[in-house]
Amino acid sequence: MKNFSAVFFLTFILVACGKETLPKPRPYLKLQYPVPTYQKIESKCAYSFEISNLANINFNKNCSGSIEYPQLKATIYFTYRDVNSNLDEILKEVEKLTFEHTIKADVINAMPYENFERKVYGKLYNIEGNVATNIQFRATDSLNHVLSGALYFYTRPNYDSIVPAVKYVEKDIIHLIETLEWKKQQ
Repeated sequence: MKNFSAVFFLTFILVACGKETLPKPRPYLKLQYPVPTYQKIESKCAYSFEISNLANINFNKNCSGSIEYPQLKATIYFTYRDVNSNLDEILKEVEKLTFEHTIKADVINAMPYENFERKVYGKLYNIEGNVATNIQFRATDSLNHVLSGALYFYTRPNYDSIVPAVKYVEKDIIHLIETLEWKKQQ
């Protein structure tokens, strides 16, 4: 009986140790956001554009405002300014706000936009890194109007964690710029 137990024990060890155990791969969170549909926003302001049906818009008296994403805990704050022979000054001010992030930013990518038919000329800034706002934009007709904005999240900046939400809202901001229309001056 002792020999049987010893043979069984040795066989068990040889069989059990035959396969190499591998560590499980590290799991990653896969965030899935709903496909947005867009609705045109009309107001008394000098412009109109489309926003996602997942967002809520609020206007101030001066036609500036916010587009809130309650599910993402994010807000796009936008500012409207009339141009009174001071376009360069306004654009420099907007760009200055963007480049104040260079201290903490890893990279600042600028994506230009031009639509000659609608007279919309803009730029979208994607700011990578642990900064307060990862996307900023501006749009103008180069004569009368400037619309600028920035995306903020209600959380401490951690780019690696919020990048999926940033990319999701970035598509909505691009759509906003692409559908931006200036109303005729009266």
